[in-house]
Amino acid sequence: MDLPNTAQTTQNGASGTYVTAAPTTTAGASPRSTEPATHAATPLHATTPLGPAPAPRALTVSLVIPAKNEARNLAWVLGEIPDCVDEVVMVDGRSEDATLLMASIHRPDIRFVAQSGTGKGDALRAGFASATGDIVVMIDADGSMSAREIPHFLHFLTHGYDFVKGSRFIAGGGSLDITAFRRTGNWALLQLVNKLYDANLTDLCYGFCAFHRQFLDLLDLTADGFDIEAQMTVHALKAGLRIAEVPSLELPRRSGRSNLHAVRDGNLVLRSVLRDRQRRHRARHALDLLHLPYSGRRQLAPHHG
Repeated sequence: MDLPNTAQTTQNGASGTYVTAAPTTTAGASPRSTEPATHAATPLHATTPLGPAPAPRALTVSLVIPAKNEARNLAWVLGEIPDCVDEVVMVDGRSEDATLLMASIHRPDIRFVAQSGTGKGDALRAGFASATGDIVVMIDADGSMSAREIPHFLHFLTHGYDFVKGSRFIAGGGSLDITAFRRTGNWALLQLVNKLYDANLTDLCYGFCAFHRQFLDLLDLTADGFDIEAQMTVHALKAGLRIAEVPSLELPRRSGRSNLHAVRDGNLVLRSVLRDRQRRHRARHALDLLHLPYSGRRQLAPHHG
């Protein structure tokens, strides 16, 4: 899997190592270039046979796309998928238009999952459970995200990071769709998460994410609605995963109307964040009373810059 070189700047916070990454093709100021930390190899014992090391197995990539009545957008969305994606899983929320037919025409090898519940979170959880790749990527079916950005996410997942999220608010990223009201709400919720988890993230309510599938159970996803995006980030923080942010450009929906309701879904995200924080506090308090170690305490990965 050939991945592009990217430039990156790193900084450590008390909750993990965060990376702000920009592809080298992005115009503008060049950020400080570093490489992710590496660890010294274990010395070989005298009895270790010499010879070439076996080539590492190439990681496979699954792309999960939740869709409901997105027939007009799928030709562009599926046409943007790069060759590094091995499997495309579309979760259909009981579409009444030609979504399934259009997807089959433009991606004959696509695999469909019928959504049994309702909501974006429910659809993504069904898609994650069905995905078989070593790495799972999620994008929307409305054309607001370009799958051509996926290689930048994979670069960090193949260089020591566990969870990679797109950000519209770092150099190289942006949004051609977000309203002032939604931007303010996202900023307020982001400040809350950064404060609660001593983090330094730059975006929260954006659904372009990728992660190693082996961490799916650890993410412990339960959200049914649009709060799934924030829940993934919060649970990744709680689990101590190494998180990277990469610039992403949010595009306007190509056709149709969005199901997002800023006030309702913003309140949903707020309740989800506070609920997770309360559970974490209760777990820590109970274990402290029993004089047991709290597994949620995270240690920083060493950084050499």
